[in-house]
Amino acid sequence: MGLALFILLVILIAVFGFWDTLAAILGATVMVVLAVLVGIGFLVVLGMLVLGRTRGGP
Repeated sequence: MGLALFILLVILIAVFGFWDTLAAILGATVMVVLAVLVGIGFLVVLGMLVLGRTRGGP
C-alpha cells in the first residue's frame, strides 16, 4: 500500500508539478482537519443540548 501511494505521489508530481501537488495535499489535509473540528463542535453542541434538557434547563 505504501508503494502504491508513493508511485501515485510521483505521478502527481510529474503531471502537475511539485508546488501544485504540495498545495493539493495540504489542502486535502486541512479539509479533513476542518471536517473533524466541525464534527467535534457538533457533538459538543448536541451534548450541551442533551444535558440542558436532562437537568431541567431552558
